Amino acid sequence: LKVDHALVTILVESWKPETHSSRCPTRECTITLEDVALQLGLRVDGLLVIGPTLYDWEDMCFTHLRIVPVKGESLISFVIKLKWLRENMLELPEEPSQEELHAHCRAYILGLIGGVLMPDKTDNKVHLMYLSLLIYLRRTRQYSWGSSCLAMLYREMCRAIDVTSKTMGGCASLLQSWAWHRMPYIAPISKVPPTFPLFCKWSGGRVLNFQSVPHNDVVGYRSRFDHIHAD
Repeated sequence: LKVDHALVTILVESWKPETHSSRCPTRECTITLEDVALQLGLRVDGLLVIGPTLYDWEDMCFTHLRIVPVKGESLISFVIKLKWLRENMLELPEEPSQEELHAHCRAYILGLIGGVLMPDKTDNKVHLMYLSLLIYLRRTRQYSWGSSCLAMLYREMCRAIDVTSKTMGGCASLLQSWAWHRMPYIAPISKVPPTFPLFCKWSGGRVLNFQSVPHNDVVGYRSRFDHIHAD
């Protein structure tokens, strides 16, 4: 989803860290776990996304990704660069083994976590702590990825209200898709009917019609929010 930074800016402006909600003239609103499940199709119950973080990361990458990052270049402390991961992700042969399939799958999910679901401020790195949760893929699906995604977005929005902040981490795509779905008076027109997950209505290079709604326009969004009616 191509992020509208003006919309994200306005949502951050109205964010209240005490309640983790955005304050509008008529009421408060916020993203809930139900929204995450509907927008992204992620699990919001199950195992907590926690675990140890002290590993030999080079050995972990070799064992579970079949590729080894270079310290100081692609591997910095506990994070690897997403560009390196994309460029070096294991290419599958015509008849891959189960180990090759699993390694490719882990690399893909790791890139999805760092690039879409839980990106940091730089938006070009991913923490290898998530790799330990991808070792057993049958168990991976049991984790509550949706609640972790939402928790990180809340934390990043609380950080972004600082006047010195210039960028924000967290799943901005979730924030934007939620805003368009819950506040249709600022949403573009999509020819795609509502589908599950709801995020798909706007993503994947969809042709969106922004006629009569703000787009990359902070003043326009601010005006719409300031004139919300209770109905």
